[in-house]
Amino acid sequence: MIKNREELYKQRIDAFTTLENSAAKKSSRVSWLRVIMFLIGVAIAYQLFTTDNEKAGAVSVFIFYTLFVVVIRWHSKLEFVYEQYKLLRELNQQEIDRLHGNLKAFDGGEEFINDHHPYTSDLDIFGPNSLFQLINRSVTSIGKHRLAQWLRSAAPTQTVTDRQEAVASLANESELDWLQDLLALPMHYKHNEESATGFIEWFSGKSFYKQYPLLKVLVFVLPVLTLAAIAAWSYGASGYIPGAFLTLQFILAYRFRVERDDYYDKSIGIYEAMRSYTKQLRHIEQKKFSSPQLQALQSKLRQSGTQSSAIIHKLASIIDYFSWRLSTLMAFFLNTILMWDFVWMYRLESWKDKYLLQLEEVLNTLSEFEALASIAAFQHAHPAYAVPELSDVPFEFRAFNMAHPLIFSVKPVANDFEMQGAGKTMVVTGSNMSGKTTFLRTVGINMVLALMGAPVNAQKLRVAPSQVYTAMRTVDNLAENTSSFYAELKRLRMLLELTEQGLPVFYLLDEILKGTNSRDRHSGAMALIRQLHKRNASGLISTHDLELGEMEQELPGSVENYSFNSDIIGDKIEFDYKLHKGICRSFNASKLMQLMGIEIEEKV
Repeated sequence: MIKNREELYKQRIDAFTTLENSAAKKSSRVSWLRVIMFLIGVAIAYQLFTTDNEKAGAVSVFIFYTLFVVVIRWHSKLEFVYEQYKLLRELNQQEIDRLHGNLKAFDGGEEFINDHHPYTSDLDIFGPNSLFQLINRSVTSIGKHRLAQWLRSAAPTQTVTDRQEAVASLANESELDWLQDLLALPMHYKHNEESATGFIEWFSGKSFYKQYPLLKVLVFVLPVLTLAAIAAWSYGASGYIPGAFLTLQFILAYRFRVERDDYYDKSIGIYEAMRSYTKQLRHIEQKKFSSPQLQALQSKLRQSGTQSSAIIHKLASIIDYFSWRLSTLMAFFLNTILMWDFVWMYRLESWKDKYLLQLEEVLNTLSEFEALASIAAFQHAHPAYAVPELSDVPFEFRAFNMAHPLIFSVKPVANDFEMQGAGKTMVVTGSNMSGKTTFLRTVGINMVLALMGAPVNAQKLRVAPSQVYTAMRTVDNLAENTSSFYAELKRLRMLLELTEQGLPVFYLLDEILKGTNSRDRHSGAMALIRQLHKRNASGLISTHDLELGEMEQELPGSVENYSFNSDIIGDKIEFDYKLHKGICRSFNASKLMQLMGIEIEEKV
């Protein structure tokens, strides 16, 4: 199946390369047309003015300037089309890179890494070679944060079902062009890491003109009076009057320089993002969806009777006009005579009073579309992945041909596995490097995918909603003066505290209590299993401790043994990475040490 998808993406790369080259040629021709038109306009205007045809010269300047602006806009649109084809070509290449596990170039969501989270660090959800790199296609901060939120917490059953239905619709082959256009549009713009919600939080507390109501009057009256006084002065009136008005404007500008800069700095920081959101929203608003879930999301963008894209575009336009203050040629005139900054601060606050609350809802809806689009692209790239079924049987986990989605160097070995019911512990024993830890991570990462509404790397999966909890990569922390053993104890304490809350907890524990002696490790692990047996929790524990397998007799039906085995053939150790019932009876530590050059004395 991967080969088929790879061929599809390669075909799309070829098609977009052809379109890109064609668009580049057209853009180049129009660019030269712009230059030629400018030169012709200058020549004609020069000829008319030097032959005392001032009126005709003025008309020619107006005509050629208008035509020049029209051609510039035409060229800008052609450049956007060219850039879109280029981005679509790159996007399809990225899909091929993901199929081969080349994830280094993709955002790993490092800002979401949290070693105290119930499972993200142990299951490679964020960071290098992570699930986030594999799934995320969004470049906007709101899209990335929404997807990260879904990866960090299981959704309610109905929400998962709704997402699955929406994703299935977007992942349909007939929707691929629309889907990839949505993913490519924000790539035209720069996106700051700071979320747009930061702007909302800052702006919601601003009320500059409510603090200075008289200034609101001056903003519109004073520039008119200044211009009128300047005009009167040119006809012989006193120059003191325009001088007084200009002085007053200078005093006001100096008095509120900090506020002016603050409004501009905060707003210009989201300008590119607002332009990006406008494009994405228009793309969504113009689409006719068949999915009820997507239709419901789309309807949220029209609740006020005004298209959300128009609201965001208006904000972007205000910020754009505000930025004219940076023009060297215009700054003196704009802020010395027209109180330019104050005018656009007023327009910003007027926009805020009408639309700020709606902006938050719009961005929330857009971020959901982006997260769904990421999952849909992931599902499209992996058509063999199953859409999991949610179960109402406590702790049911029934998988057929389940494998790890982040294993690319070799073909991952798939396993079947099933369990159900509270108070169950599956003890997984196995020799070194046999795959028991990887199996636990396979169970965990597919549960995370299932409970966020994404497809899973399995032929079939039925899973009951629960809180996933892991204890696998506990290490020492010198800054906190914490040993690896104590760090593991803290992790297990968090597990017990979580089970006390009554929510179903599905735990995955790897080589627990490995930092102490075998007697304490054995007794401690057994005590933990007995304690978890009495709570609303079930899960898997991997271990080298064969004595834990004896608990199958102590708690029949609640503790079951599984294992991964290896075979030593000559100087080689062979693994099948297949899950078997029962305790592991083949271990390879001595052989591994011998292969590394450590001389092991054979017992007679």
